[in-house]
Amino acid sequence: MSKVRVHNFSISLDGFGTGEGQSLDAAFGHAGTRLHGWFVQTRSFRAMHGESGGDTGVDDALARTWEPEIGAEIMGRNKFGPQRGPWEDHDWTGWWGPNPPFHTPVFVLTHHPRPSIEMEGGTTFHFIDASPEEALQEARKAAGGLDVRIGGGPRTVRDFLAADLIDHLHVAIVPIVLGRGERLWDGLEGLEERFQVESVTTPSGVTHVTFTRS
Repeated sequence: MSKVRVHNFSISLDGFGTGEGQSLDAAFGHAGTRLHGWFVQTRSFRAMHGESGGDTGVDDALARTWEPEIGAEIMGRNKFGPQRGPWEDHDWTGWWGPNPPFHTPVFVLTHHPRPSIEMEGGTTFHFIDASPEEALQEARKAAGGLDVRIGGGPRTVRDFLAADLIDHLHVAIVPIVLGRGERLWDGLEGLEERFQVESVTTPSGVTHVTFTRS
């Protein structure tokens, strides 16, 4: 069966995967770009945006594993955009412009379903009101035997971990303290018992921890 994977999920030293106060101009709230500075410097990130150059060290080696063998993605509504409640602006198509980097079907979890949005490059956003198990069933159908990526945010990753649906989890622990926002680990005591755990710290100061189902 296909695997369920999380890649490049950045958290602060105090466990926050996003800051407080998300808005159209601040996708990660008061955290700004601090959680993802390590990723932005990599060749993998630049290639995602059609650019050349970038770092090619350990950070990049881990970052580039996010794409191969992925056939669909599941994300929470707050990763798609900052709107809350019923959709007031159907013209909003996400943070990524006309050609998002996913190039697969993407299932956006929301209590307010809306028509799907077909983008350039093979990305189609589908908006579904579903449990983690139901969403994964839909994503696996769309993935055609390939793996499914859980893209975030923290609540979505946490819900899939709580439901024991994750096979591989890559967390990048960034040496900053946010103090507030949305935490990843709450309610997941004993999580490590399900996985083989490895870690490596890179010159950027980031500690990459990978959890692979035992």
